Amino acid sequence: MNTAFLRDERLADLLVKQTTEGLTPVEKDELDRLLVRQQKADPELIERVAAALSLAGNLGEEELPAGLRQRVEAEGRRLVASSRATVTDIRSRRGEDRSTSAHASQWAWLAVAASLVVAVLGWWPRLRDTMAPESAPELAVNQQPEPAAEPTRELTAAEKRLTLLAKGETIVQSAWSATGDSAAPGVTGDVVWDNGSQTGYLRFSGLTPNDPSKSQYQLWIFDATRDDRYPIDGGVFDVPAGQTEVIVPIQAKLDVKSPAMFAVTIEKPGGVVVSGREHIVALAKVAAG
Repeated sequence: MNTAFLRDERLADLLVKQTTEGLTPVEKDELDRLLVRQQKADPELIERVAAALSLAGNLGEEELPAGLRQRVEAEGRRLVASSRATVTDIRSRRGEDRSTSAHASQWAWLAVAASLVVAVLGWWPRLRDTMAPESAPELAVNQQPEPAAEPTRELTAAEKRLTLLAKGETIVQSAWSATGDSAAPGVTGDVVWDNGSQTGYLRFSGLTPNDPSKSQYQLWIFDATRDDRYPIDGGVFDVPAGQTEVIVPIQAKLDVKSPAMFAVTIEKPGGVVVSGREHIVALAKVAAG
């Protein structure tokens, strides 16, 4: 068996493996030895191959996609097989000497190396074109971006009041009555209260707009289980100018057990702990039972 021919085959195999998957240290040493021998036979040829392989090896650290890598390997193996068939055919011809056969073999594995370089150089800019036809439909189906969730809109005080009213029989609802105070000569509206959730809303029409830097309205909740001298503070609020109706959430400072009456007074900014009740502008009594 011709050892030179075997070296050519082995060299082609190692070149293919180096370009597609890399070599072990032992294989790298073997490739170096074979390249040295081949260089003595044709220095110019081996320089072209070395340059081509160096270019292929410096394309970047990113690995070839698995599908393209398999195609490159298959092409390399096909060309190696083709080169072997070419050399065998040449050697079988009468009158051909060994130098011609060796030269054909060199060109055969150069074609292998060159084809691999072309494949590697071409994979990156055309990656989507070569890989997408198989994977794109699946990606389009399985990786559709989730539709952006619409931000939840905060309900207005009026909407929250209506939601509370929808609870039905457990809700306390009482209408305001005027007290004759000059700040609310014709006050109307109601108070809605839910003892279970300790939430409620005040609805007013006819309250005089206030200047928060001078005074504020304050709600008081009279609880049947408590001393009337110490009603529960329900929070302070303002009536802006130009509003015909005002809806205010109740902010009870203590738990209300059995509401009996709601009252609104005018107090200093920030409210007071105990009201003198000089300016009671609205009252809403809770019906017994």
